[in-house]
Amino acid sequence: MPTHSDRRFSTPPAPTSARAPWQRCQWLALVCLCLVLSGCGINDIPTLDEKVKSAWSQVENQYQRRADLIPNLVETVKGYASQERETLTAVTEARAKATSIQVDADTLNDPQQMQRFEQAQRQLTGALSRLMAVSERYPDLKSNQNFLALQSQLEGTENRISVARRDFINAVEAYNTEIRTFPGKIWHSLMYSDLPIRENFEATAANADQAPQVEF
Repeated sequence: MPTHSDRRFSTPPAPTSARAPWQRCQWLALVCLCLVLSGCGINDIPTLDEKVKSAWSQVENQYQRRADLIPNLVETVKGYASQERETLTAVTEARAKATSIQVDADTLNDPQQMQRFEQAQRQLTGALSRLMAVSERYPDLKSNQNFLALQSQLEGTENRISVARRDFINAVEAYNTEIRTFPGKIWHSLMYSDLPIRENFEATAANADQAPQVEF
């Protein structure tokens, strides 16, 4: 039991009104720190990384759109040029290979997987180019409305692929530059070391804007 002297010399707790200004100062300092860190680019790396993933999704979407057009295109050509069996088979096999190689967010930084993906897509582009060259020998096929519609859709898709690839290349370059330069390099080493250098298409600025060549 506390004695009279204990009660006389004990320090009473600070009143709530006295603690409130100090707590407000703490919260204000925390808010200011968050604003300073935000202004220093602490969020730039994850933001740019998400842009890379989003840009890649568009690349995948456009390649898949092209793949979806091919079966109808092959069947239409077959109806007028069934003797071109070798060319039709090459397109079908190239499509099967291209659609079997997938690159998602987990394998986006795998250089070997990226190379396999790009090589398969280039092979499909080449097979489609040969198929379109074959169609020139069949006037009835060239005037077929279904063929003309598929041809137009395929041409539009090739242009979309070009735009999607360009956007992805730019997004990867922006992300890789950020984590290699100041102050992004510091934030990467301190907070985002689990985010790797991203792989890119084997394309230069000179050809990044060009659509894969499919002659119509």
